[in-house]
Amino acid sequence: MPHLTASTPTVTPPHRDPAEVAPAESYRPADPVWVYRNGWRAGIIEAASPRAVTVTYQRETHRGTGVDTFTAPYVTFRADSEPDLDQRQLRLVRRRPLT
Repeated sequence: MPHLTASTPTVTPPHRDPAEVAPAESYRPADPVWVYRNGWRAGIIEAASPRAVTVTYQRETHRGTGVDTFTAPYVTFRADSEPDLDQRQLRLVRRRPLT
């Protein structure tokens, strides 16, 4: 069971305890995460490999999102809800019937 961070992390990636850093390959698509990009940002895993993860994350200055690749120290599991991101996954897979 991954350790979920209930609020925005306060430790920068270089100062994280290596024992608390989950391997990149332990993440799965749609996992809610925090990513460090000029501060911690809420994100959603898009893809993972043994070396890194690709994440859609909230930008700092506006409601839009960014997509980037991060190594494990720059990512941690997120327990907080982030409606703009978490509901995004549902909108991507829901289809409306043709009328």
